[in-house]
Amino acid sequence: MKKKKRGVEPIYYAGVGIMGVLFFLFHTISFLKGVFYSFTDWKGYGDWNFVGLRNYLQIFKDTDTISAYLFTFKFAIICTILVNIISLILACALNSNIRFKNFVKGVYFLPYMLGSVIVGFIFNFIFANLIPAVGQHLGIDALSTNLLGTTSAIWGIIFVTIWSGCAFNTLIYLSGLQSIDTDVYEAAALDGAKGLRKFTRITFPLLAPSFTINMVLAAKGYLMVYDQIMAMTDGGPGISTTSIAVLIYKKGFGGGQFSYQMANAVVLFIVVVAVSVFQLRVLEKREEKIG
Repeated sequence: MKKKKRGVEPIYYAGVGIMGVLFFLFHTISFLKGVFYSFTDWKGYGDWNFVGLRNYLQIFKDTDTISAYLFTFKFAIICTILVNIISLILACALNSNIRFKNFVKGVYFLPYMLGSVIVGFIFNFIFANLIPAVGQHLGIDALSTNLLGTTSAIWGIIFVTIWSGCAFNTLIYLSGLQSIDTDVYEAAALDGAKGLRKFTRITFPLLAPSFTINMVLAAKGYLMVYDQIMAMTDGGPGISTTSIAVLIYKKGFGGGQFSYQMANAVVLFIVVVAVSVFQLRVLEKREEKIG
């Protein structure tokens, strides 16, 4: 007699159902309410009136909002590219027999365990106190001032963001490398493929799924960057490092622009979804060609 296939245990349905209900209550309902209030003049309290698309139209006239979007896109593009390049190099190094492998793993994985806010505060102290002290002691003018207080503050945030973001991306690439059949490399070696040629013709194409995941998740995360900026510069100096997420928080809760910034949040949501869908379509087509 054939054994009956075991169905999914009811406990799993219960667990997923509970999580779905909680997600709907604490996320979806709040999101839908936010979309509703973005069409009003509500200040977060008291009465409100419908204003139609006024809030959305104002976004394209607001110089602070446009500046925040430009900074956010610049930040996201630079970080997404650099974090994937560095993570891929790290993963390839860790997948080979290099010296001090465990030390390297600890260095890149430490910030992922600490969290972006803690890392941001640590580097805020380093940039504001330790580096200027060393620069003054060595007589190096470029290091004698707090980088986060200058117009180049974005590069300090980028450095910290990439360092703290490499761990997750490296793990994805590392798992992809370890899933590649060694027979492929043996066959390539017989054909004379070595070094960079082996990487570009074999390794990187076979890492297409990992590359897709990392590109989409990195771009999505950096378009919504908030923690590192609040911990390191609070959007300054001036508004030079104010991302759109920071602007929404500061002007929405601190500036009395609740409904207007809700419209801004809806636009950001649409932008993130559009960028993610575009990336998925382009990168999935690349995977199909490779396959």
